[in-house]
Amino acid sequence: MRPAEPRLRERLYGLALRGARPLLRLAAPAGSKLARGIQGRSGAVERLEAWAARERDRRRRLVWVHAPSVGEALMAQAIVAALRARAPDLQLAFTFFSPSAERMAGRVGADVHDYLPWDIPADVERALAALAPAALAWVRTEAWPLLSAAAAARGARQALVNAVLPAGSSRLRAPSRLLLGPTYRRLDAVGAVSADDARRFSRLGVPLERTRVTGDARFDQVWRRVQALDREAPLIRRLRDPAALTLVAGSTWGPDEEHLVPALAAARRAARWRLVVAPHEPDEAHFAPLEARLDAAGLAHARLARLEAAAGALPDVVVVDRVGVLADLYAVADVAYVGGGFHAAGLHSVVEPAALGVPVLFGPRHQNAREAAELERAGGGLAVRDGEALAAALRGLAADAAQRAARGEAAVAYVRSRLGGAAANAKLLLELLAGA
Repeated sequence: MRPAEPRLRERLYGLALRGARPLLRLAAPAGSKLARGIQGRSGAVERLEAWAARERDRRRRLVWVHAPSVGEALMAQAIVAALRARAPDLQLAFTFFSPSAERMAGRVGADVHDYLPWDIPADVERALAALAPAALAWVRTEAWPLLSAAAAARGARQALVNAVLPAGSSRLRAPSRLLLGPTYRRLDAVGAVSADDARRFSRLGVPLERTRVTGDARFDQVWRRVQALDREAPLIRRLRDPAALTLVAGSTWGPDEEHLVPALAAARRAARWRLVVAPHEPDEAHFAPLEARLDAAGLAHARLARLEAAAGALPDVVVVDRVGVLADLYAVADVAYVGGGFHAAGLHSVVEPAALGVPVLFGPRHQNAREAAELERAGGGLAVRDGEALAAALRGLAADAAQRAARGEAAVAYVRSRLGGAAANAKLLLELLAGA
């Protein structure tokens, strides 16, 4: 392939994206995630420039950290904390792509945070001129072609940290490789969460000598949060009931609840169970079918906001009607159920309940979440194929306190065994800076 061809493809990509922007604004439904992202990106370059004019100290090196969404932002938070501890003189910028990361971007710990500007030449050149990064750290998966090319032209080192590349990833297929291949070949380093991931990056053109296994900073982030958790906080006290076993079901979808509700009703015939269910999308469109299903099963229920406002006994089921509290709710669990395993989108994170020493149940579709399989092998988790298997697992755990304790200990031991990824990824970035 001639050297000009990758540059031509990236130029055409930039032209296409620039032409698509006005169409996206017209097509995005008001209030949708797409509309919020478009609105958030509006003015992002100007805000970064304004911060740089006030705060950028050109005598200090700056690392620009980018994460696609909220999960990767949490990983970035741990890596940024490790960078701060090891190199306090660094300046740090943090950008994100998805609106889901907006609410926690300020907690990442960077000096400035904002939406990633559009990946078009004018915007990326202005952002790079303002921030003047010595290094650009892409978190987990996402690297943008034109920003990557412009950063390389300015001499900034680039690394993909906390990186994953599953065997079935679309990035390994021809269309993605055609566009993104040059972006990956520009990387000076890849810090992968596993040896298998590290090896697969060679298929994207990253030389093996540029890859290393750094582990997963998500474990460090979750562990730090768990250690700081106030177990006597009002929310936790309100939901704690020593007279019942508490099942906390987090990030559930409709298909999860189709199995979960009858399984709970069946398990309650043998033991006193209470369910605290936190839907992945806590809105009226989700609550209506969930609460209808609870009514049909004869389970008394109430939403969390109402319970917090009034004293009295807890119902059979507490429906969590806000975001941002799930990690705290797992602290009241005797058993956790993590949603997504009966849903096409795949399983959500099992790390939070495991770090709290809680046995974790989940559905059969967990191929996207390697931690689930690892947790099951370690003895801290259990995959259930359907509602009957879920009910049987609940009955077994209710009848055997020693099994619950053993699975909980295995879960927290698994999390402990995976700590250190934040420090290893920070070390990789600092080595890049040292060699710049």
